[in-house]
Parts: sequence; C-alpha cells; structure tokens
Amino acid sequence: MNDIHQPLIEPAASLRSRRDVLKLFGLGLALPAAASIITACSNAASATTAAQMADMSSASATATAGVDWQAMDRMHMDGIKAFPAKTAAYGNQPLQPHLENGVKVFELTAKVIQWEVTPGKMAEAWAYNNQVPGPEIRVTEGDKVRVVVHNQLPESTAVHWHGVMVPNNMDGVPGLTQDPITPGSTFTYEFTVKNPGSHMYHAHYNSTIQVGKGMLGAFIIEPKDRSKDPAYDHDYTLILNDQLGGFTLNGKSFPATQPLTATVGEKIRIRYMNEGQMIHPMHLHGLPQLTFAKDGWNLPQPYMNDTVNIAPGERWDVIVDCTDPGIWAFHCHILGHAESEQGMFGMVTALIVK
Repeated sequence: MNDIHQPLIEPAASLRSRRDVLKLFGLGLALPAAASIITACSNAASATTAAQMADMSSASATATAGVDWQAMDRMHMDGIKAFPAKTAAYGNQPLQPHLENGVKVFELTAKVIQWEVTPGKMAEAWAYNNQVPGPEIRVTEGDKVRVVVHNQLPESTAVHWHGVMVPNNMDGVPGLTQDPITPGSTFTYEFTVKNPGSHMYHAHYNSTIQVGKGMLGAFIIEPKDRSKDPAYDHDYTLILNDQLGGFTLNGKSFPATQPLTATVGEKIRIRYMNEGQMIHPMHLHGLPQLTFAKDGWNLPQPYMNDTVNIAPGERWDVIVDCTDPGIWAFHCHILGHAESEQGMFGMVTALIVK
C-alpha cells in the first residue's frame, strides 16, 4: 500500500539507469557492445565541465518533487506539531489471563477490522482481539500456559510462537504440526514456557497476508531470576511492520506513533521486534543504546551503539540510560521509511526525557 507521505517522483538518475539496463539487455546487445556503451558513457561523463555539474546540482536543489521550500517547511512542521496524534485505538495492550487449575489461560480472537494507522487513514486489518499489534502476552519462566484461538476470519489460520520453545504439536504450522484452524472453529495451544526473553506470536498460514495485515504480537517470558537482566525503570516494546498501512511502529505511523518517556537518571528497556519483510535500522539520537540480548538470549558481551539493525523475525533488547533531557528523535534510518519532502512519516517516534 502506498503511503501518502512517500516521495511522489522517482529520482531522474534512477530512471536513467533503469532505461540503460533495458537498452543493454532488452534489445539483446552483445556483451562487447554493452561494454563499449558503458565506456562511452563513462568518457562522456568525464568530459562534463565543473560548471555544468554545478548547474545540474543547483537545478536539482531548487525543488523536490515540485514542492517549494516554504510548502515543505509547513508540511514538516505540521506533522511535528501533531505528534503524538490521537487515533481510535492502540495495539500491544496487556492481555490478562484467568487461572484454571494453575494454568494461565489467554483468549485470542482473529477477525477482520478497520484500523486507524494515522488520523483519518483507515486500513483493513486482520487482528487479534481488535488491535494491531495483537495484545501483549506476558508470563514467567515455568508457567503453564493455555491459549485458546477463535478464528473469525474468512479463511483458515494458525498461530506460531516465534522463539518460544514448545512441543512440536504446539508449534502452529498447518500441514506439519496441526490442521489449519478453519473459519468459525477454535484451537487450543498448551505448553509450559521454558526460555525467558522477548519473543513473538504470529499467524503461520498465508502469512504474507495475515501477518502483513496485523496478525502479530509480543510474547514476553520474564525470567525467574531477574538478576540475569540489567536493571531498568521502564519497559517498552516496539513492534516493526512494513505492510499494513505502510511503515509502522506498534501499528501506527508518525505522527500517530507514541513517544517513549522517562525522567533524567532513569533507564529504559526497549524490546525491538521485527514482524515485517524488510530490515529496519533503528537509530536513537543523543543517547547510546546498550545492546544486551538477541532473540531472547543474553549476549556474552553487551555492547554500545546508537543504531540497532533489526532483520525480519529478529528481536533485540537494549538499555538506554536517560542522562540528558530533551526530545530525542528516534526512527528507522532507511530514510525512505521515515521522511520525505512532505515531512516525517512511518517509523518515527521520540524519546522524551524530562
């Protein structure tokens, strides 16, 4: 789905290179001929004068996709003033279980809903419990867990517990470990949680569509021995997706994303989870991140950085020591996922340190 904030015109250099490729290969030119053309182009480029290059640079800088600089300033500032913009509902809300003979029982209902990605921008979502991402399931190492899944979708589905060590028949892959959960039916998953850490759950049936449209969520297993993890004051989860409604953090695009907040001297834990199909390097301005866990496993040697590169399916855990007050920008550093001539959009939020 195209985001209204995406650049409107493809850069001319990209179009030229694409046409060159079509000429070289689409017309069936032999390799020697192709090499000659490439050499000729290189020589022609070398012959361009410095003055011509300066003129070309100046002309391209006068406008971006036909937007004058005053209009661009207004669009950028309007987005920032709206942040954090309110929307009808939010995902990743804690799901409370009920107890049955010592087992923690959770209920998930999969259905089609309309989801507000940014104010007024609706998208069809396939959601758990009417929210995107689905509700956060949080348990403790050693807990006995039962998850009852009700399928109200127009097609079959299943749930995979991504990173969670479960018996094979609970792994949620139709055809390998279970039959599909057909429309209108219910399936119960039951297992004892073993490996603590930041994990996920998501559909594993027609998953490009089902996960892309929102059937995903956080599955967090707290360790019995909390001394294994660094100390922190606040715990945040950021689930990344790049399909439903464009580029999103916890189901929302800027300016509807929610800020992370802390007070000077506090430490926050951020659990990055990538449920999209692209890599997203998450960059925090001003404050370094101590990366200490990967896919739920604590690293033998934590390390400092300011940009954490999260591939599809990965989970990374970091600690941020909030030493300096201010509103610190926080975004995917593939800039086409975060900013255009129309302003910031997509995978952008802020860490506000008071």
